[in-house]
Amino acid sequence: MTDSGTYVYAVARDAGHARPANLVGVAGAPVHVITHVGLVAYVSTVSLEQFGEEPLRRSLEDLDWVGEMARAHHRVVEAVAERVPTAPVRLATVYSSEEQVRDLLERWHDDFAEVLSHVSGRREWGVKAYVDPAASTPAPAGNGGGEGAAETAKPGTAYLKRRQASLRNREQRWRQATARAEHIHAALSAVAVASRLHRPQDPQLSGRDEWMVLNGAYLVDEGLGEEFAAALDALRGQDVDLELTGPWAPYSFIALEFDRADLEVSGDV
Repeated sequence: MTDSGTYVYAVARDAGHARPANLVGVAGAPVHVITHVGLVAYVSTVSLEQFGEEPLRRSLEDLDWVGEMARAHHRVVEAVAERVPTAPVRLATVYSSEEQVRDLLERWHDDFAEVLSHVSGRREWGVKAYVDPAASTPAPAGNGGGEGAAETAKPGTAYLKRRQASLRNREQRWRQATARAEHIHAALSAVAVASRLHRPQDPQLSGRDEWMVLNGAYLVDEGLGEEFAAALDALRGQDVDLELTGPWAPYSFIALEFDRADLEVSGDV
């Protein structure tokens, strides 16, 4: 067994484009290319003492290490995507040899070609929508049993009534927020070629305490980036904070999931 593996970042068409100069990837390893059957894979040679199956599994439990690796992976993908249509490969995909990468390119050639045609001339934009759950919700009209009645009730009963009213207001706030998010997603999807809804991020990842009611990705023609941003600006307001990121390589629109048999050494996050 060799003591090194091949880390794969992305796949593009082999159109004679030189790789970005002096590009460095994970663990400070230089990036080089593997060309085969009209495709090119952007890769680094990595030590299996660090990127072998068991060491990698342990390292993936270290969020600082994962964050550093993810940033290096993303840097390479973005550098490639600035030059050519790019199919990013899942984070922490490692093969035991370059020959296995060539085999991957051959067996998945048609799938890669289809994906690259779909994303050609397009970039991904991300949109997140946040709502403050503590923001007030107008009380329904005709609320005859409201706070006045609660004040004259026994303390325990008054507390329960306030608690029930608070829960009702929170539920109403959530329904309003999700309906607003659905409207925003539909409006942005009309400008995009394709769209995807991701799971809302935990506050520990987003760094915000508000509800994340939308975590969307939108594949947009490169010439329509300003139009997409303008459409987003028109949707701002109504107690919803919209956050735009991008443009990115089309991570969310690469629907290739390699079989486990394709990977001799692998990890994913």
